[in-house]
Amino acid sequence: MHALTLKNRYSATWPAVIYLLIAVAVGLLLARLPVVWGVALVGGTAVFLLTLIQPLVGLGLVLLLGPFGALESVLFGWGLDSGQLLLLFTLAAWLARGLARRRIVVPRTFLNVPLGLFLLLMALTVPGALSVTVGLRELAKWLEIGLLVLLVTDLAQELGGGRYGRYVPWLLAGMLLLSGVVQAVIGIWQFGLRGDGPEHFLVLGRFYRAAGTFEQPNPYGGFMNLSVLLAGGIFLGGLAAVWQKRREAGFSLRAPRVWGPLLLIGAVAVITGLGLVFSWSRGAWLGFAAGTAVLLFFWPRRRRWGTAVLLGGGLLFLLGLQLNLIPPSVTDRLVGFGQDLQFGDVRGVDINDANYAVLERLAHWQAALDMAREHLWWGVGFGNYEPAYASYALVNWPDALGHAHNYYINLLAEVGVIGLLAYLGFWLVVVWQTWRLLDVLEGAERGLALGLLAVWVALAVHHLVDKLYVNNIYVHLGVMFGLLAVLRWQADGRAKVQNSVVEA
Repeated sequence: MHALTLKNRYSATWPAVIYLLIAVAVGLLLARLPVVWGVALVGGTAVFLLTLIQPLVGLGLVLLLGPFGALESVLFGWGLDSGQLLLLFTLAAWLARGLARRRIVVPRTFLNVPLGLFLLLMALTVPGALSVTVGLRELAKWLEIGLLVLLVTDLAQELGGGRYGRYVPWLLAGMLLLSGVVQAVIGIWQFGLRGDGPEHFLVLGRFYRAAGTFEQPNPYGGFMNLSVLLAGGIFLGGLAAVWQKRREAGFSLRAPRVWGPLLLIGAVAVITGLGLVFSWSRGAWLGFAAGTAVLLFFWPRRRRWGTAVLLGGGLLFLLGLQLNLIPPSVTDRLVGFGQDLQFGDVRGVDINDANYAVLERLAHWQAALDMAREHLWWGVGFGNYEPAYASYALVNWPDALGHAHNYYINLLAEVGVIGLLAYLGFWLVVVWQTWRLLDVLEGAERGLALGLLAVWVALAVHHLVDKLYVNNIYVHLGVMFGLLAVLRWQADGRAKVQNSVVEA
C-alpha cells in the first residue's frame, strides 16, 4: 500500500518537473535572443494559444494585420502576407475546435445560396482561362469571404447562448473600426506630418496623398469608407436612441454613460474621415457622398423626414459651395474629370498631363468591353483580365493596370453576362436584407445596420472607377457580411420570442 502511494506521488510529480524544466529552458532561450525576437516569440505563442481557445482573437488580429499586406509585399516580397497566414490559422483553429467538440456546423444564413452560386459560376470559368493560377487566386478571395461569414455566424451563435451574446455585434464592429483608426492615423501622418513621399502623390503644392499601408491612395480611400460610414451610422443610431429615451422617459442628457460612447464613436468617425479626405481619392469621395446620402435618407424611420434631411444636407452643401466654405481644390477634384470623360474609341485622343489619368481608365474600359464582345456569356476567365489584356490593348496603352478600373466592366470581361448577373444578384440580396433590418432594429443597433447599408452603397459607387477586392479589403467585407448575418439571426430570434409570448 505504501509503495503504491509513493508510485502515485511520483507519477503526479514528474509532469510538473518536466514542465518546470521546459519553462527554464524557454527562459534561457529567451534570455539569449535579441529583445525583438524574444517579444515576437512570446507574442506569437500567446496569439497561437488564444486563437486556439477563441478564434475571434485571431480574427481581430487578422483585421489589424490585413491592410499591411501591400507594404509587406514591397518590403519583403512575400507571396502570402502575415494577415493571410493568420487568417488561414484562424480558420484552421475554428475547424479544429469544431472537430474536438464533435460539432461541425454550417450555419444557415441568407448568404449561403447567392454566394455559393456566385462561387460555383466563377469556378466554371477558371479551367479554360489563360492563367488558371490567377483565376484560382481570385476565386480563393471569395472562398475566404464565404468561410468568414460562416466563422463569424457560428461563433456568434455559440456565444449567443450566454449572457454576453448581445455584445457580439459590437465586438465585431469594434474590431473593424480599430483597424480603420490605425490606418487613418498612418494616413494623417503621411499627409501632413511626414513631409515627403512619392512625387506623383504630391497635392496642393506641399502635401502628399495618404495611402496608409496600402501603397496606393485609391484603395486606401475605399478602405477608409468602410470605417467612416460604419461609425457614422452607429453615431446617428445612438443619437436617435438618446432622443427617443429622452422623449419617452425624461432620460437625462447629462449622464456620462450617454455621451461617453457617442463621443468615442464620433471621434472614430472624425479620424477615419480625415484619412478619407487626405487620400485625395476621387472615387472614394464619390462613394462617401453616396453613402452619406443613404445615412441621411434612412436615418429617420419615416421616409418623408428622411427626404427632408437629405434635401437639407444637399442645400447646406450647395450653400457651402456658394460661400466658398468648401475649398476649390476639393470641388475641382470631384468635377474636373468630367470634360475628359467620353465614351467611345479613345485611340485618336491627344494625351496630356491633364487628361492622362482619365484616358488611361477609358482605354482599359475599352479593352475590357472588347473582351466581353468576344466572350459574351462566360468571359475570359475569373481574374484573367490582366493575362488577357495584351490581346486587346490599345496602341498607346500597352501595360495592363491589373484590372479595368471599373469592376462591373472588369467582371463582364472576366466572367461574362452570367457571372455579372450572379454578382449583382448576390449584392441585391445583401442590400435587401440590410434594408429589412432597418425596420426591425432599434437605436444604436439600427445604426449599425444603417452604417452597413451606407458601406454597401459607397462600395458600389467606388467600383465604377476602381476595384477594391485588393490588399485584404475583402477580408473586412467578409466580416461585415458575417456581422450582417449575426444581426439578422438575432433579430429573427427576438421575433420568435415575441411571437411565442403573444401566442401564450
